[in-house]
Amino acid sequence: MLFFNTLGFTVCFAVWVFNGVMVTYLVDNGVFKWGPREIGWLLGIPVLTGSIFRLPIGVLTDRFGGKWVFGLLLIACAFPMYFLSHAHTFTSYALLSAGFGMAGTGFAVGIAYSSVWYPLKWQGTALGIFGAGNAGASITTFLAPSMLNYLTSNGANIENWRKLPQIYAVGLVVMGVVFLLFTQNKRPTARPESVRHLLSPLRSMRVWRFGLYYFLVFGCFVAFSQWLVPYFVSVYSVSLVTAGLFTSAFSLPSGVIRALGGWVSDMWGARRVMYLVLGASMVLALLLSVPRMEITSPGKGVSALKNGTVTSVSDEAVKVDQTEYKVRTRSGAFENLDQRALILPTKDSWQTPVVKPGETVKKRQLLAKETTRIYFQANVTIYAALVILIGISWGIGKAAVYKFIPEYFPTEVGVVGGMVGVIGGLGGFVCPILFGYLLEGSGLWTSCWMLMFVVSAACLWWLHSVVTRIVSRGAPHLAETFEHKP
Repeated sequence: MLFFNTLGFTVCFAVWVFNGVMVTYLVDNGVFKWGPREIGWLLGIPVLTGSIFRLPIGVLTDRFGGKWVFGLLLIACAFPMYFLSHAHTFTSYALLSAGFGMAGTGFAVGIAYSSVWYPLKWQGTALGIFGAGNAGASITTFLAPSMLNYLTSNGANIENWRKLPQIYAVGLVVMGVVFLLFTQNKRPTARPESVRHLLSPLRSMRVWRFGLYYFLVFGCFVAFSQWLVPYFVSVYSVSLVTAGLFTSAFSLPSGVIRALGGWVSDMWGARRVMYLVLGASMVLALLLSVPRMEITSPGKGVSALKNGTVTSVSDEAVKVDQTEYKVRTRSGAFENLDQRALILPTKDSWQTPVVKPGETVKKRQLLAKETTRIYFQANVTIYAALVILIGISWGIGKAAVYKFIPEYFPTEVGVVGGMVGVIGGLGGFVCPILFGYLLEGSGLWTSCWMLMFVVSAACLWWLHSVVTRIVSRGAPHLAETFEHKP
């Protein structure tokens, strides 16, 4: 059951982030003239529907079992995905994206359907393995660009892009049929009798705290699984295929390592793991916030030591009477910058004479002004490595968050997991839109990482304030009981 749940979720996730590649391809090839705002909305809309419907889908799973809910969900999502091939306007594309975005609710189904097969002590590991289906994002970012090039004959028959949604629709139907044929239905043995009772955990502030953690480690992961494709294309001028490979390098380890995160959370406790994850997220987001840039600033010039008359001026020196003042020339550090791999910032300073022969100068008068130029390449290899590291930290964090849920809410895993998934999934909807507005407003592609630094800091502050409050009240055993299982 865990295998089929993980496989179904992998397919759902590949569908959920479909627009990251598809929209970038359509805009890059001039099929649709959409700007950063429209792109942000199209990346976010599928994530919105896949997030807000997680709660009711989680409730249905607790009520009727995962076999029927998951199988029928996969088949239902195939219809809007197929009709996406007939979209000709922003509105039609957006509405159909909202339809196939329901694939994102497969997470709530799988969480509830997987947890019923395992005892509490193995919940973290089991749900971590299931969550490795996040790696489905790498299927789309890795394969879809090459498939588009093949289907369109490298852009010669651009309208053949419409075949890719049809291929995805067939994959959804096949997976849905397989799921219905080969899985066994099972529901929680102890379930609340009424919907009101079922929804009662939502009154707990703890659910919303877990949701904020998940907003970062999952929602932002989903956002960047799509946003990194146009990021690499625009900032580093790489092809769509190369951008897809870099994005796959981010999403694949993050998804796969979630299984390890579940095991680590079982061994060390979710609270300790979250401290490490949020701290790493802050540091890495801060490093990624530094943009590719070039700064020119005035430096220290050359001034006359006494009154006199300028007798000669050259690129190397200025002579006043019999006194010669050396002038610094360009070092050549900025030659062929585009062909070089620069990890650290590159600096060059040079001085330019501002006086002419025969000119009378006074003591301390400026003879040559200095210009300092600093260039930071934001090397693509270093950038990609940092992106992979923050993806790995988020992958571990995703498992740690869901380690909390069956311990606090053992009979409401579906609804609580669904609610946490809703809040987390909203990050995948909100963030691409915010990224688009931040990009237009600041002109900085790295503004998205500045936002990640702020969100990471907020999560770490809330976690630490809760732990501090528990300790200050003289009940550290509560934290040990609920948030750390030896």
